[in-house]
Amino acid sequence: MSGFNTKVTPELEALTRICEENSKMDVSLYAKYDVKRGLRDVNGKGVLAGLTQISNIVSKKEINGETVPCEGELYYRGIDIHKLTQGFLGEKRFGFEEATYLLLFGKLPNQKELKEFIGILSAQRSLPRNFVRDVIMKAPSRDMMNTLSRSVLTLYSYDSDPENITLPNVLRQCINLISVFPLLSVYGYQAHRHYNLGKSLYIHHPAKNLSTAENILLMLRPDKKYTPLEATILDLALVLHMEHGGGNNSTFTTHVVSSSGTDTYSAIAAALGSLKGPKHGGANIKVVSMFQDMKKNLKDWTDEDQIREYLIKLLHKEAFDRRGLIYGMGHAVYSISDPRAQIFKKFVKRLAEEKGRTKDYELYSKVERLAPEVIAQERRIYKGVSANVDFYSGFVYSMLGLPLELYTPMFAIARIVGWSAHRMEELINTDKIIRPAYKNVLDEQTYLPLSERP
Repeated sequence: MSGFNTKVTPELEALTRICEENSKMDVSLYAKYDVKRGLRDVNGKGVLAGLTQISNIVSKKEINGETVPCEGELYYRGIDIHKLTQGFLGEKRFGFEEATYLLLFGKLPNQKELKEFIGILSAQRSLPRNFVRDVIMKAPSRDMMNTLSRSVLTLYSYDSDPENITLPNVLRQCINLISVFPLLSVYGYQAHRHYNLGKSLYIHHPAKNLSTAENILLMLRPDKKYTPLEATILDLALVLHMEHGGGNNSTFTTHVVSSSGTDTYSAIAAALGSLKGPKHGGANIKVVSMFQDMKKNLKDWTDEDQIREYLIKLLHKEAFDRRGLIYGMGHAVYSISDPRAQIFKKFVKRLAEEKGRTKDYELYSKVERLAPEVIAQERRIYKGVSANVDFYSGFVYSMLGLPLELYTPMFAIARIVGWSAHRMEELINTDKIIRPAYKNVLDEQTYLPLSERP
């Protein structure tokens, strides 16, 4: 082998087998030593690893001394997500900037504060000179999350004070990243589309008088055009994906890496690496792909018996990716309902009608209703199952014309707000590196001289 190897050779396969043989553990040891695999107990409840004031998730309540599942609730800085979204939607305003202020600073802004903050975000909505040409356009990746991570790490080199982790400097860096994430994501996709797919190249500058959601659509589309409903729903999607407690994988990663004292760019790049995983931020892509496969295999989308049969095949690993999962159904925390999905669904139907995709919407609705019944019938589960926010977000993104490559970056454009709030919370309240324990379960081995080894 020479140079940068990009293929798995027979030699590497042989080495892999050696690695597997000497790395496997007896899974019963986890129970023996009471190890919480995935930092969750046998009932799926997360191990308490920290404190936060940024958001709260409620899925169970104490009734007569007994813990019982309840309708899911989500609070941003103590404010119910239903009331927060009803507030700006009822006044026909965009909510991303207001919710960002709330999560970062712990209070709702008044009119003057909101106007000034929108101005700050707008003023920072630009990249360093020649950054698009020198960084984004060179060696464009087929994966936009990798492009985003590389861009974030490269911005470190353009920062005159990158290692300073005092709160004012970290806040400056976070606001800058919140402002430019849409540019990094969309421009990264445009570079991929041009250089890897051979399509025309469009680099549209954002408009300072438009919201974050409007600018995403403006920069993405060749004609820069979008409808008010499209912008409203994308804005709502960003708000709903913005924050979800300190224990989700990418936010916990932000806490862990921030606790080491590292710089903001490294901490956010680490969170991006976590979010990229299909078990986290990539879930909505799986939902869309699953429905595409479903539509290919169903003769009649309206026939509930056919839908039910397909869902059973999914669980039996006989359909789609044969992983035994119905994507978009179930959540690590929620059981009866995911409040984000409930809020989102109200607008999905309107968008489907505008886009002429009511037949697709009806299929999604049937699967949402039938899947919990099928799962309860086929599996022994310890809690209820309901549609999560990813169930509908991928469908919405497809109706907005977003390419699959941008689904997870859209999540990142929203979640950078939550990561920023949690990074600052970690720096303000905790001066202790996060270091959980791992128990060694391998017996002591005898060292053999090289000449005596078999």
